[in-house]
Order: sequence, then structure tokens, then C-alpha cells
Amino acid sequence: MARVLGVSTAGYYAWRQRQPSRHARIDADLLHRIRTAHLASQGTYGAPRIHAELRDQCIRVGRKRVARLMRTAGLAGVTRRRGIRTTTRDSGTRPSLDLVDRNFRAEAANRLWVADIT
Repeated sequence: MARVLGVSTAGYYAWRQRQPSRHARIDADLLHRIRTAHLASQGTYGAPRIHAELRDQCIRVGRKRVARLMRTAGLAGVTRRRGIRTTTRDSGTRPSLDLVDRNFRAEAANRLWVADIT
């Protein structure tokens, strides 16, 4: 596999034994703090509020980084917005007749009028 990927075997084993980077260690610590704040809010806080909590604790971190860590950890806040609701057909009424018979070509001007509500 190392030959196919163009990597030396020594380089692969050196990579496996390498310690996590400083950025990865900071992300792990930050994720622990994010999980704690998320748990303290009973799972209701999203990235903006978690970011504000961390800022109140004098932890300087970007909101997008908090959002990325929450997304990768599967954490999400509760939203009050309703889902998308589209028009549903009333089952008790019968649909309108197709008077044009799906033929949208008129023989002359002002003979056929069609409209599309979408």
C-alpha cells in the first residue's frame, strides 16, 4: 500500500508513532470544554452561544472553529424554527380538470391561456 501511495514504509511508521499536533491537542481540549458547556445547557446551546460561553471564560476562539468542532462531534443546539411546510392537497376535494389536455400550443393568438402558480 505504501508503494501505491508513493510513501516510504519508514515514513509511514514514523507518522503512526508521531504525537498529535499542537493544534489537534488544543482542539481536543476545546472540544472537552464545548461538550461541558453543551451539557450544562441541557443540549440547547448551539455554536453562537457556546462561543459566547467560552468568551466569558476568557477563552479566545473563533465561532467558526466552535461550529466545526461541534459539527464533527455531532453536537447541535435546539432550534425554535419550524420546518418547511408546503401546501398539501385536501383529500376531500377533487382536482381541477385539465382543459388544455397538456397541449400548450395555441393555433392563434389569444386562444389559449395557461398559468403556472409556481
